[in-house]
Amino acid sequence: MGLRFVKTLNETYSSVSTSRRYEVWFLRIGLADGAGAWWLRYLLINPGRCGCAGNPGGSPVQVWATWFPPEGKPQSFIQGFSLEGLDLSAKGQTPFHLRSGNLGIEDSSCQGALEVEGHSISWDLHYRSSFRNTLSDKGWIGFSRTPHSDARFSGRIIFDGRSVAGDPLGFGLQGHNCGYRHRKFWTWAHVYLPRSDGQVSTLEALVYDMPFGLVFHKAVLWHDGQAYVFRGLQESKRDPGNLQWEFRCVTRGGLQIEVALDGSGANLHRLPYLKTDCAGSFEVANNSLAKATVRLLQPGRPIEELQTRTGAVVEMAGQY
Repeated sequence: MGLRFVKTLNETYSSVSTSRRYEVWFLRIGLADGAGAWWLRYLLINPGRCGCAGNPGGSPVQVWATWFPPEGKPQSFIQGFSLEGLDLSAKGQTPFHLRSGNLGIEDSSCQGALEVEGHSISWDLHYRSSFRNTLSDKGWIGFSRTPHSDARFSGRIIFDGRSVAGDPLGFGLQGHNCGYRHRKFWTWAHVYLPRSDGQVSTLEALVYDMPFGLVFHKAVLWHDGQAYVFRGLQESKRDPGNLQWEFRCVTRGGLQIEVALDGSGANLHRLPYLKTDCAGSFEVANNSLAKATVRLLQPGRPIEELQTRTGAVVEMAGQY
């Protein structure tokens, strides 16, 4: 009997002949010792036209590594690569892989080694989880998937000669996004919530623009081994300047959540993202060491409040 592979939400959508599209596999790793967080991105952009030729940051294959220290300004390191040597699994193929030289990502592991502006970063990571989720799937227009929502990471990261290793090394998520173009605006957050009973809850929420003036809203809570899907988020605060987001929403079953995310402070980081039509770039704000409070209100049960001081990631781009 042959091997049977299960879909993992990481399967490639693009091909090397795709002329206008971005596809990204990313990880947020909050270190287990509280010493900071890493944001890693494996980016494929416009491979059919070799990225954005003539743009210094327009390589078709890119690897990004951003370090978020507990105090102080985050540092980003981005290195571009040509299509030569790219080994990419076929569209929809399982198991998935993207490899180029000494870097690569697969369904449950990734490796990388960057030399950027006198800095050296390398990593060899493995991850596992019990929950995966698709936040949005609009076909060729784009999707937002989370193959590992309650990810536990093991392995090693070396940054300028300083090594951190362990099992667990850290916690967070591994995601997978793709689109014909980036949205005109979006707000996204993921919260990793360890609990006193040893269990883990996660919350992921996404808002972005759609055609005809419509706005997509969705949040998914993973709690006590069950997924709760929320639509129609009622936002009470969205502050791109301080990266703060507050909203509430209710399931059809009556579970209500009230969420407050705070990405302000020294860890707030802003980076330019290149447009897929190569007509310039736009700014994206991210804090991968954000605070969060999630309050659960269920009929007939006491209010449950979950908090994290560094276990959330918040990202915003554009204006409503």
